Amino acid sequence: MNALRRLGWMPAALAGLSLAMAGCSTSHAAEDSGHIVLERQGAFATGGTVMGDPDRSSLSCDHGYVEYQIPVDARKTALFMWHSSSAAVWQTRWDGGEGYRDIMLKRGYPVYLWDGPRVGRANWGCEPNQYEPGEGRDQGNFLSWRFGESWKNWYPGIQFPTEDERALDQAMRSRYLEFDTVENVRLQAHAGAEAADEIGPVVMLTNSAGGLRAMLAATQSDNIKAIVAYESAGFPFPEGLDPDAGGWDGPETAFGPIFVSDEEFARLTRIPLQFVWGDNIDSSPGWIATYEQCAAFVELINARGGQAEILMLPDAGLKGNTHIPFMDMNNGAVADLLSSFLDEHGLDAR
Repeated sequence: MNALRRLGWMPAALAGLSLAMAGCSTSHAAEDSGHIVLERQGAFATGGTVMGDPDRSSLSCDHGYVEYQIPVDARKTALFMWHSSSAAVWQTRWDGGEGYRDIMLKRGYPVYLWDGPRVGRANWGCEPNQYEPGEGRDQGNFLSWRFGESWKNWYPGIQFPTEDERALDQAMRSRYLEFDTVENVRLQAHAGAEAADEIGPVVMLTNSAGGLRAMLAATQSDNIKAIVAYESAGFPFPEGLDPDAGGWDGPETAFGPIFVSDEEFARLTRIPLQFVWGDNIDSSPGWIATYEQCAAFVELINARGGQAEILMLPDAGLKGNTHIPFMDMNNGAVADLLSSFLDEHGLDAR
């Protein structure tokens, strides 16, 4: 991580399904080897609007979709999983092994999987859209997810089953359409805030472009108690703040910056924020630039009395992680770091 070291940043801190879990061990290994026992599961739509005349001719649209599972003896704070590709990334591992959702269910957390407005299972939007297939997107995913420097030229030691052709095929198919405009970022953030207000206290777990949306949602809901963002692509900054004063330059884009009021930004200083990064970032110029935006955001949050930190997985002893580390072959170890964060901030109470 030499390029990142030169930036001066170091890690800030290292319904039901059969049978109850055997024993009462508090170790993660014992929890993870047990069964999942659910109290209930289901789904609901949240947010949105109605076009037309509700009594005569109307369309209910621009809502989000939430799938949830609540384990027996659940912890009080739920995990709200916000993807930037498809809900599948939370449901499984690259090789089809146990996904983050199930790992955290076994550890006692209620889990909510989120599709924002116009995305995936919430795709009935209030505006028209058009899908245009684009050859080369598979190769683009391979690079942007940092599997390697070119198609099938894998990084050494990568936490992906590189010899498993089915795993690669499944990875390339783990995508929904995304609508990356500033308007849609704000629309999805507002719906995410409404979802949190329906659910109650949540920690938002995000990936990539989901991070910016969740941070904007946290400026609108007091039920968002923390955010753990895996490789966030984009950050909010206060309006009119000079880059020399810790801001970020440029026009608003769907991948940051997005500008908020000082009052809204202050709400982000009241909750713990952790930004988790994988390996091989210094081999990807695009991700170096995004990391620099993350570093500027963390510095500004902390300068204003907040509690934000950057956690580099290689510095925590985890090597070879991709852009979606919670889906990697060592996702159990990545989950251990999440459990430590939740414990540190008192977010694991039952």
